[in-house]
Amino acid sequence: MTSFPPADRSNVADAMVAPLRIEEAALNALQTQRQLFLDGWLVRLSPGAAKRARSVNPHFGSSMPIDAKVDRCEAIYAAHRLPVLFRITPFCKPPELDEVLARRGYVAFDATLVQVARLAPGTAEPQIDGVELAPAPVAEFVEAVGELRGSTPVQRAAHFERLSNTPLDMHAVIARCEGRIVGCGQVALDDGLAAIYDMVTAADFRGRGLATWIVAALSNRAGQAGARYAFLQVNDDNAPALAVYGKFGFATAYAYHYRARPSECF
Repeated sequence: MTSFPPADRSNVADAMVAPLRIEEAALNALQTQRQLFLDGWLVRLSPGAAKRARSVNPHFGSSMPIDAKVDRCEAIYAAHRLPVLFRITPFCKPPELDEVLARRGYVAFDATLVQVARLAPGTAEPQIDGVELAPAPVAEFVEAVGELRGSTPVQRAAHFERLSNTPLDMHAVIARCEGRIVGCGQVALDDGLAAIYDMVTAADFRGRGLATWIVAALSNRAGQAGARYAFLQVNDDNAPALAVYGKFGFATAYAYHYRARPSECF
């Protein structure tokens, strides 16, 4: 019988990993050359599936009139033929941005939980008969993710650009069954904090423990590299994923959502 560390939520309450530090690491874990700063707002323009890479992240100081900045963002995204997305976190600057966007007709969608857990060394990895889990280089991993998600060539190219340019130590794994790709995941290490991303499982392999195996393997790799905590991001309505992450003690540190014009919520 596979054993898991007891659910430990004290790491959220005791502020040993401050939410701002997690947000900083999340920004570090997703790098793209297709970005610019606009009066403190990080404007990302990578045309991939990940909304974090093609949205405004208003994380830093702001001095311009807010409506003028939103106007400018709209012009930038229009020039790049991308929907205008704003990622709204508890750390937005200025804090009234969410209300301003609502007034301008932007709707909230994709509520996401940022969860954190203290890593337990030597977590058991529940292997599955007939499935092999192995590390993979970036190019191979990007194609595996793209195959499982049905990503377009443009989305795959954007994903490769982001992962191949990361300054962090990144470790990716792919699960195969009889040569077929059935799951994947990756972890990026940032000064003792591990970010778990790109967790994808083939539809016919869900509920069989594959995601649990991948999270355990990535957590063990992070722990071996000296990380003490891990974090991940999950939609608040993804009950199966939340159940998997709960086994490892992941608990919500904060939440965020996106705002977009009604026809651009994708």
